[in-house]
Amino acid sequence: MAALAYNLGKREINHYFSVRSAKVLALVAVLLLAACHLASRRYRGNDSCEYLLSSGRFLGEKVWQPHSCMMHKYKISEAKNCLVDKHIAFIGDSRIRQLFYSFVKIINPQFKEEGNKHENIPFEDKTASVKVDFLWHPEVNGSMKQCIKVWTEDSIAKPHVIVAGAATWSIKIHNGSSEALSQYKMNITSIAPLLEKLAKTSDVYWVLQDPVYEDLLSENRKMITNEKIDAYNEAAVSILNSSTRNSKSNVKMFSVSKLIAQETIMESLDGLHLPESSRETTAMILMNVYCNKILKPVDGSCCQPRPPVTLIQKLAACFFTLSIIGYLIFYIIHRNAHRKNKPCTDLESGEEKKNIINTPVSSLEILLQSFCKLGLIMAYFYMCDRANLFMKENKFYTHSSFFIPIIYILVLGVFYNENTKETKVLNREQTDEWKGWMQLVILIYHISGASTVLFRLNFLVVVLCIVMDRPYQFYYFVPLVTVWFMVIYVTLALWPQIIQKKANGNCFWHFGLLLKLGFLLLFICFLAYSQGAFEKIFSLWPLSKCFELKGNVYEWWFRWRLDRYVVFHGMLFAFIYLALQKRQILSEGKGEPLFSNKISNFLLFISVVSFLTYSIWASSCKNKAECNELHPSVSVVQILAFILIRNIPGYARSVYSSFFAWFGKISLELFICQYHIWLAADTRGILVLIPGNPMLNIIVSTFIFVCVAHEISQITNDLAQIIIPKDNSSLLKRLACIAAFFCGLLILSSIQDKSKH
Repeated sequence: MAALAYNLGKREINHYFSVRSAKVLALVAVLLLAACHLASRRYRGNDSCEYLLSSGRFLGEKVWQPHSCMMHKYKISEAKNCLVDKHIAFIGDSRIRQLFYSFVKIINPQFKEEGNKHENIPFEDKTASVKVDFLWHPEVNGSMKQCIKVWTEDSIAKPHVIVAGAATWSIKIHNGSSEALSQYKMNITSIAPLLEKLAKTSDVYWVLQDPVYEDLLSENRKMITNEKIDAYNEAAVSILNSSTRNSKSNVKMFSVSKLIAQETIMESLDGLHLPESSRETTAMILMNVYCNKILKPVDGSCCQPRPPVTLIQKLAACFFTLSIIGYLIFYIIHRNAHRKNKPCTDLESGEEKKNIINTPVSSLEILLQSFCKLGLIMAYFYMCDRANLFMKENKFYTHSSFFIPIIYILVLGVFYNENTKETKVLNREQTDEWKGWMQLVILIYHISGASTVLFRLNFLVVVLCIVMDRPYQFYYFVPLVTVWFMVIYVTLALWPQIIQKKANGNCFWHFGLLLKLGFLLLFICFLAYSQGAFEKIFSLWPLSKCFELKGNVYEWWFRWRLDRYVVFHGMLFAFIYLALQKRQILSEGKGEPLFSNKISNFLLFISVVSFLTYSIWASSCKNKAECNELHPSVSVVQILAFILIRNIPGYARSVYSSFFAWFGKISLELFICQYHIWLAADTRGILVLIPGNPMLNIIVSTFIFVCVAHEISQITNDLAQIIIPKDNSSLLKRLACIAAFFCGLLILSSIQDKSKH
C-alpha cells in the first residue's frame, strides 16, 4: 500500500509539475531577477569601486567580502607589476602609518616597522621603481595644507595615489573640545579645494576615522570617544563632498575601514589601533581599488570596467539575433497555416471534422528553434559573468558548507532507487548514476555513436568560447575527453584493425590488441616524461590556439599528465572484461554474484580494503606535488575497487539511484555551465542573484542552473540529429564544412589577438 501510495503521489506531482514547467518557472525567475538588479543598478549606481570603498561584511574571521563584487588577493609580483614607476603617499597620524606599513608589506613582506614613529618614513623598491612615503601630519592644520599645496604646483611631480586622514590627535590634544571640532571643519574646508585639484590627475582617498574600543584606551586617550569620532567623520564627509558645485567630488571617501574596525577593534592591543589582520584587509582593499583596473584579475571584479565586446562576440550576437528572427517568422507562418487548416465544426452533427493533413516540422525549423533557445541562454550566460548585471562574491569554505550538502544528496540518492533494466557490469543506468553523483560532488566542491559523442562534448564549449571570449583550454575537461577519445579511436583504427569476428576466430588477434595497448603505453610515457617534446607538438598552429592558456601549454600538459594512464587502464579493463565474458566466467544474472561465492567474497574483501587504504592515503596527503606524481599510477586501484564493490554483489548490480542517474545524463552540461551561471568570474567566485540571503540565493541560482543545463542538453541532442547524419557521404561533407568553420574561426581569433597586442 505504501509503495502504491508513493507511485500515485509521484504521478500526481508529475502531472502538475514537470521539467517543462520547471523551466518556465526558471525563465520567469531570471526575468524578474534581471529587472530587479537593473533597477537596483540604476538607483544605487553601477560603480563597484564605491561598494568596495564603503560596504561589505566578513564571511569568516579574516575573509572580507565587499558588496556585490569580488576582491583579489595580490601577490608580491602582481603588486610590483601594477605599481611600477608609481609614487604613493600616505599623509596623516599613527593609524595612517599602520595602513602605510600594511600596504608596503604587500610589496615587500620583510619591511620592518622600526624607526621614529613621529617622523616621515620612506620606502622604495628599486627593482620595480616603486616609491611609497609616509608623511607624519597627525592633525588637519596648516602643516598638512602646505604639504598638499606643494603638490598642486605644476612644476612639482605629484604622487599617483594620495591617502590622507587624521582626527584622533585633534581630539586628544584639545581634550575633545567643541572648539577643536570647529577648527577641524575650518582647516578641512581650506584643504578640500587642494585635494579636489589633485584628484583631477591623481587618485585621492580620505580615510574616515575608525571607531575605538573605549574600555582599552589609556587614561591620556579617554577623551577619544566614538561619539567624537562620528562627529569628525560627519564633518569630513559633508565638507569634502560639497567642495565642488553641481558635480560629484573626485576625492573618494575610504569608509570601509570603519566597518572592518567595528568587527575587529575588540582585538586591539590599545583600543585605538587595529589588529594586524584588519590592517592587511584594509591595505588589500586599497590595492584592489587602484590595481584592478590596470591588471584586470579574473577574481577581482571590483573597480573593473566591463570587458570590451570582441568582433567574434559581435558576429555571434548577430547570428543568434538572426536565428531568433528567423524562428519567429517560421512560427508566425506555421501558426497562420494551422489556423487555416483548423478543423471546422459540422453544424448538423456538432462534431469536429478531423483535418487529414498533418504538417511535419521541418529540419530548418528545428534548427532555428534550437539556435533561438541557445541564443537566449547565451544572453543569460553573458549577463551573469560578463555584463556585471548580477553580483559576484568570493568563495568561502567551511566544513559544514561542504559536508551538509554531500550528506543531503547522498540521502536523496539512496531514497530514489529503482531496478536496472539489465544486470551487466557497468550497465547504462549504473554509469549514469556514477556520473551523476560524481558531478554533484564536483559541483559542491567548486562552490563552498562516436561522432555524436564528440559533437555533444564540444558544441557547448565552442559556443561558450565565442560568446564568453574564453580559450578552448579554459574548459579543460572537454579538451581532455576529446583528445583521449581521439587517441582511443586512432589506436583501434590503426593497422591491424582487430574486429570482434577476427578475435573470436583466433586468439592471436588478442595478442595483437595487447601489443597495440603496449605501444600506446610507451607513447604516453614518452610524452609524460618529455615535457619539451609535448610542448613543441601542442605549440604548433592551429593546436596552439586550442590548447594554450595564458600564452603557453603548461596548463594543458599538467592536466593531461595528471590522468595520463586512465585511458590505458580503461581499455585494458574492457579487454579483460570481454575476454572473461566470452569464456562465461562472469555470472551477470539478476541477483547472482559476479563470480563464485568464494572468489566474490575474496575480491570484495580486497576491494574494500584497497578502497579504504587509498582513501586514507589521499586524504592524508600533505605534499601535493608528490601526490600528483603518484596519482596517475595508483588511481586505478580505487576505481577498480569501486567497480568491483558496486558490481560483485548481485543486489547492488540490480539497482541504481534514479536521482543520481538523472543528473548523470546532463553531467557534461552541468560541469560546463557551472563556470558562468552558478559560479562566477570563471569559477573563482559565486553568482549572487539574491543578495543578503546566501541560502535562498544558492537555492534559486541552483534551480535556474539545473534547468538551463537540462535545456542545453536537449538542444545539443536535437542539433546532433540534424548536423550529424547517418550516412557516411553526408557525414564527410558536414565534417568538411565544420572543419572550414573552425579554420575560419581560428584565423579570425589569431587576427583578433594580434590587434589586441
